[in-house]
Amino acid sequence: MLQKSLIERSPVRIFDRAIGGGLGIGNIGVVLSRTGVGKTGFLIGLAIDSLLQGRKVLYISTKESVEHVTAFFEQIFHAMADDLGMNEVPQRQLMMERGRHILCYNRDFFSVEKLEQSAAFLKETTGFSPDMVIMDGTPRFEQTEPWEMEGIRRLAAGWQAEVWTSANLHREGQEVDARKVPVEVARFDADLAVIIHLCPEGDHIKVKITKEHETETTAQVSMELDPRTLLLRWR
Repeated sequence: MLQKSLIERSPVRIFDRAIGGGLGIGNIGVVLSRTGVGKTGFLIGLAIDSLLQGRKVLYISTKESVEHVTAFFEQIFHAMADDLGMNEVPQRQLMMERGRHILCYNRDFFSVEKLEQSAAFLKETTGFSPDMVIMDGTPRFEQTEPWEMEGIRRLAAGWQAEVWTSANLHREGQEVDARKVPVEVARFDADLAVIIHLCPEGDHIKVKITKEHETETTAQVSMELDPRTLLLRWR
């Protein structure tokens, strides 16, 4: 199977079209769901798809260790390889591993300034500059200040990268707006280009597009997350 064919067959292409051609350079997207539904798997799936296109990914976690994140990448990668009938699996896995950097921080001590310093060190020592940044577990929207979100936007613009992050639903006492977006997330609406809900429905997890750039009416697509493999699929 040719690399181009592999990329075109990925369900992520449908997702990209549904959000206006992708998240886009300098933009921030957020994935919302209850704890344990599949936000991390969804984000890693996007990261692997990007890596298989030869892009660079910086994965930041304030929830897990480097070893746990690495194992999760491997799990999702092999599920994707099986799903797409991928050939040259070891070579593609090596390509994926060479194109990413994983940084894990203590959630209580993480800051945008620390991220900026780490990214600058990576670029200076290895020449690594990301095309996609995944921030899993941070920012903590309920505690984030506007200047911190501005810092993330500044980093995204400087990297010329798209940034995906996540937030939890159904915390105790959580208020939501008319779109069912938590108020602590909605207050940064002007900073967020795309908002995705992962909604458990029976034997699958529906992928609902709540905000798609500046489009008033978002696309209604029959996409879901397989709860077994955590891969995107067309239903």
